[in-house]
Order: sequence, then structure tokens, then C-alpha cells
Amino acid sequence: MSGPTDDALLYQVATLYYERNLTQEQIGAQLHFTRWKVGRLLHEARDAGIVRIEVVHPKTRVHHLEERLTQTFGLRDAVVVARAATENDEELRARVAEAGADYLSRLRPSPRLLGVSWGRTLDHLARALTPGWAHGVHVVQINGGLSRSRRPSSAQDMASRIAHLGQGTVTVLPAPAIVEQETTRQVLEDDAAVAEVLGQASAADTALFSPGGIGNDSVLVGSGYLDAADLRRLADAGAVGDVAGRFIDAAGRIVDPALDARTLGMPLDDLRGRPVAVAVVSGAAKHAVCRAVVTSGLCNTLVTDDHTADHLLHPDPCEES
Repeated sequence: MSGPTDDALLYQVATLYYERNLTQEQIGAQLHFTRWKVGRLLHEARDAGIVRIEVVHPKTRVHHLEERLTQTFGLRDAVVVARAATENDEELRARVAEAGADYLSRLRPSPRLLGVSWGRTLDHLARALTPGWAHGVHVVQINGGLSRSRRPSSAQDMASRIAHLGQGTVTVLPAPAIVEQETTRQVLEDDAAVAEVLGQASAADTALFSPGGIGNDSVLVGSGYLDAADLRRLADAGAVGDVAGRFIDAAGRIVDPALDARTLGMPLDDLRGRPVAVAVVSGAAKHAVCRAVVTSGLCNTLVTDDHTADHLLHPDPCEES
């Protein structure tokens, strides 16, 4: 077949099949063709270049979602990876973290003073970085990370690894993320060494964090700072998750001022003021906190999976009410 009339027919049949999801029998009935002829037309549409079929590896970035995220939410940048059908949440977390490591390595200008939070996602990201990802970066913790449980904390190790692989230096914050009394936090922040670290954190040209969900697998629970009852109370108060240990609602506001007054680290307004603030987040359990982070300006760069991106772009009406 050739000529503009035939091309128009091929386009019509391809549109009905691939975009409107009609079966070959339905198309045949509509156009008065046999099913066999519809199949032949679809084959010819592929040969003519009207239909192009692409096999996408799960690691492939979903560029059209990236563009829509930046346009819709005014982001500086976005990276979206496609989730594999057989992939579990932990496997997805690792791949999104790998994408975050790749983004950090390609960021230009390269970070000079990089503020980092901590958690499982950033542990994965640190392991995915390659030697020489930067040259002379200084890494500083933006919130306390000493564990209150018997499990060793990875916060300092993670920050040190990022700095070592970036041929740079590290400043850790040797203090808990959450203390027992507000006065304890005030005393710690008045200490010259702690104040210097927090000052560096608030001056970082790039911030890197992964918001936490409100479920019992929260690293703040695993690290001994909170328990399941604390999370239920926070959820009842409207919390959707935490950013660097600070629990926020759907609008990005602090949910529990008393708890926040016992939290040691960069204030959220300082995080909003970073030239580059990268949030790395994946999985359905973090959809709500991801939306809060994006819409409240806590990040200007998002690294996530395609399901989370689609959720941001097509929210549940009940969620917005």
C-alpha cells in the first residue's frame, strides 16, 4: 500500500488498536474489514514507521514523566526510573538510589559543600557512588544520627563514604536526631562544635535527603528514637512522614512542635533555601510524604520511580480534599 490515503488508513487502524485499545475484531467491525486484514494493516503500519515499538529496560529513565514533573511543580530537575513488574520495594529502593547516585555524579557544577541526611535509601546511594564522582567535595550531616538502639548507626559511615569517594572531607554531627528534652537540644546547639556543623549544613550549596514514611519500618523507629505508639500519635495528628527527622503534614508543616523542639538538625526553612535540594524517594508507602515534599518546596530536584511520579501527577481526589 502507498500514497497519502493508504497512510491515513494505516494511521487510523494503528490509533484504534494502540491508543484506543480496540481489538482487531472491533476495528474490523467498525471499518468493515476482516480481522485478518486489520492484522495486515497493523503490520504494514509498523513497516511504514507509523508504529514504533520500544522495549524499555527497567533502569531506563521515563523522560516524559520527568518533563511533566518539572513543568507541573516548578522543579529544577527530575529523574524517574521505571519499576519492573517483578520488583519488590527493597529492590526498587536500591535502583532509585542508584539513579540518585548517578544524578549526583553528573550534577554540574559539582557540589562543593554537600549536606546529607541518612537512612536506608541514602545508604544504598552511597554504595552506588563510584570513586571520583566529585573532586574535593566537603560532606556535612544535616541532622543528628547517633542511634539510641543497640544497632550501630550508619549515618556517619554513609557520610564518610560519600566524602571519600568524592575525594573530599566530612564533618559529622555527633549527636542524636531527637533528644529527651528541649533544653538538651538547646545546650547541644549552643556547643561551639555542634553549632559549627549546623552552620555548615545551612550553608550547603547542595542538600541530599530521603523523606521517611509514617510506617513502623521508619528508620527513626529502628534507631530507637520513636516507637509504634509515637507514629500512631503523629499520624493521627496529620503527619505523612519525616524530612531529616522532622515530621510534616501534607502541606509540609511541622506536625508536633514539641517533638520538633527536641529534634537536632537543619531547620526545614533552611533546607528550602538550598540552591539544590535533592529528594530521593520510592515506593507507595512514601507517596504522601513525597507529595508534601514536592508541593511545599522542600526539594527542587526529585529522584523517584514512575509509579510515584504518576501518583504526583494524578492524585487521588480524596487525598486532595
